[in-house]
Amino acid sequence: MKNIRNIAIIAHVDHGKTTLVDQLLKFSGTFRENEQVGIRVMDNNDIEKERGITIVSKPTAINYKDYRINILDTPGHADFGGEVERIMNMVDGVILVVDAFEGTMPQTRFVLKQALEYKLKPIVVVNKVDRPNADIQKTLDEVLELFIELGADDSLLDYKVIFCSALKGTSSYSMDLNTQKEGMDPIFETIINEIPSPNTDANAPFQFQPSLLDYNDYVGKIGVGRVERGTVHVGDIVTCMRLDNTNRNFKIQKLYGYIGLQRVEIEKAEAGDICAIAGLSDVNVGETICDPATLEKLPPLRIDEPTMQMTFAANHSPFAGKEGKLLTSKKIEDRLFKESQKDVSLKFISLPSSESYLVTGRGELHLSVLIETMRREGFELQVSKPEVIKKEIDGEIYEPFEDLQIDVPDQYVGKVMELLGDRFAELINMNSENGQTRINYVIPSRGLISFSSNFMVLTSGYGIANHSFKEYRKVIPQVIGKRKLGVLVATDTGMATAYALKHTEERGQMFITPGVEVYEGMIVGENKYAMDMGVNVVQTKSLGNQRSANKDFTVVLKAARKMSLEDCLDYINHDELLEVTPSSLRMRKKILNLSERKKYEAHHPEEYK
Repeated sequence: MKNIRNIAIIAHVDHGKTTLVDQLLKFSGTFRENEQVGIRVMDNNDIEKERGITIVSKPTAINYKDYRINILDTPGHADFGGEVERIMNMVDGVILVVDAFEGTMPQTRFVLKQALEYKLKPIVVVNKVDRPNADIQKTLDEVLELFIELGADDSLLDYKVIFCSALKGTSSYSMDLNTQKEGMDPIFETIINEIPSPNTDANAPFQFQPSLLDYNDYVGKIGVGRVERGTVHVGDIVTCMRLDNTNRNFKIQKLYGYIGLQRVEIEKAEAGDICAIAGLSDVNVGETICDPATLEKLPPLRIDEPTMQMTFAANHSPFAGKEGKLLTSKKIEDRLFKESQKDVSLKFISLPSSESYLVTGRGELHLSVLIETMRREGFELQVSKPEVIKKEIDGEIYEPFEDLQIDVPDQYVGKVMELLGDRFAELINMNSENGQTRINYVIPSRGLISFSSNFMVLTSGYGIANHSFKEYRKVIPQVIGKRKLGVLVATDTGMATAYALKHTEERGQMFITPGVEVYEGMIVGENKYAMDMGVNVVQTKSLGNQRSANKDFTVVLKAARKMSLEDCLDYINHDELLEVTPSSLRMRKKILNLSERKKYEAHHPEEYK
């Protein structure tokens, strides 16, 4: 058996997984001396870099001494949890990265639970040990408590701990900061000594299961996974045992392996290798690809069910086509198809008699990342407010619930509890220490829509909220999370003027500044009362022959509220849409004309309760 180690790096969001992989790549000598390496090189799309999160699981391979170490960097956010679970099938051990200051967090629990269910050998890496106020001993105690709480058996409790600063590129076997030395040898040596090599047989009949998908326009879908047994070569004829219990033979067109950050073409792959297979354009996660002479199916993989849905449609606002280059519903459909080919948790269907698509995903972040990606590619589209997906079980309607953990300074606790009380969150636990309070809730997923922006304002940006899917429960009949205040809606089309905004801003808070083009039905601000109000923001000062005494004074306006993509998705109600273009985000009413809107509201009062 070759000297192979297959490991996944798991952690809570922002605990340093991707930075750690950077250092492992750097200190293994995998990069050439003159090769330029950026920061957080594994997060190679712009949105990952900007948000500091990993969205797509990526394999990389490191050569260290005589060993090949295959590393999978996994997402830490709950919306991408399905990826984490499937990766556990491909590896024999995990590196659990924990922040020495924050300790164990909700996604630490989530990802570790997955690893322990697969009985994978863990190594704990305490990261950011040089951070001010880091409490290494407390972090170690929390990690041990978490292992015990999650039911780890004695063999898994006997884990090794390494201490490091991934940012500085130092590590040590000891929690004493004076022992930190440049390099990652303690981690490499512990991987080699602790993680078992794959328990596979290269001479047995070939067997492989895709755990992840990739896609390109030339070969279609590409299945990424571990060779469970046997050997495969380019040009071999193999059988795909489908999820619908049919079998299909195909020829291996291309095989890809990984080295450093590169996906490289290879001629053969052996048992234990992590590789990608191209040749069957509609291969799916969880199918078995095997030797035609030995048809043995591997157990199917669980794929996370979508919990959130929203409508995507071509933009048909008065400003449609002015800012983007990909405008038609056919282009949107092609893009959604391409995305669904590599993201197994994303599904979409065409809605009858409309040019709209119902898109389902794992959460608000999952869908907003797709929207942000599409707008950067030049798409114009309009999307509806995200809604949770309800289920019927035994004749009763169920909805998804989530575990929610809040960390806030003590002075905000009362306000946060009031906010969550309105969203029917159930208080589970509460602890205060050193001026910080940690509160645990179970909350309907509906209660998290439009929660984050309210929460950040309420806690002046000091609050941290983390959530992960818990279970489906019977639907709570009450309306949850609906915006309490009405909006200011433009009654005219044109350019917003300082003169008009000065007179409008006393009615609430503005979202636009002078010089912005607006159209009738576009949301331009928030009313200070619970009802919507039509406002004219394009009005200009009438010019008379007389110079007025105060004509030349400068108009001073309050700052407009800046709204990100997530803020807008959180903010809009069910009778509103978000227009997304490469350069603008515009919230608008579904029915733009004021009199038509009033008529519709009068005939459909139940929709506006």
